[in-house]
Amino acid sequence: MRVGRSGLPRADVPGAFDDGAAAYDRLVGANPSYHANLGLSARRMGLPGRGRGLRLLDAGCGTGASTAALLAVAPDAEIVAVDAARGMLDAATAKAWPPSVRFVHARIEELDGRGVNGPFDGILAAYLLRNLADPDRQLRAFRALLRPGGVLAVHEYSVRDSRAATLAWHAVCWGIIIPSGWWHTRDTTLYRHLWRSVLAFDGAARFGRRLRDAGFAGVRRHTVPGWEHNIVHTFIGEAPR
Repeated sequence: MRVGRSGLPRADVPGAFDDGAAAYDRLVGANPSYHANLGLSARRMGLPGRGRGLRLLDAGCGTGASTAALLAVAPDAEIVAVDAARGMLDAATAKAWPPSVRFVHARIEELDGRGVNGPFDGILAAYLLRNLADPDRQLRAFRALLRPGGVLAVHEYSVRDSRAATLAWHAVCWGIIIPSGWWHTRDTTLYRHLWRSVLAFDGAARFGRRLRDAGFAGVRRHTVPGWEHNIVHTFIGEAPR
């Protein structure tokens, strides 16, 4: 598949993740920050009391890493985890989960047709918004799915506001991510998409404005420690009460 300046055509992204699903956990496992930073974003949601009585949506759950991050901070919550890539979802469902976790194969834009309805008390969207054709529409849809006062956490790459972060992203992609992807899968499509889509995505300030324009209140942003500092961010927004 051809990877353009902004990555793959967004309709082709689930298929690329299907192709890379078998090696995905091994590749992200080589990044010591990957799981720790997902856990940090889940904690930043501020979910109370082990999540008892809460309904949470993991939007774009992939192989279940973000689901596990939610489960760690809210073990008593009901979690609905959704992904459009069948291969990624198969890898997720092959793992052990408590009965409170349910996986659904669906494009995030088509939740209602797959029986995934609100209200939710919290939504975690990790590495998702940059892969959608219309992120503004999806942010508005997330706000409509949340209870008043519910929280959205967007865990995402954003480098455009920092020249140092942009240069580091080029170096990591071409020095580690793309060669490792080729070594494990003999295909670089997904990893070149990752490289390009991150470069094309909003700067952190611009994405914060998107959240506010979509109707979220209390919008705030935090970056993560380690080599992903100013590369990966947690964006938090609340549905108005």
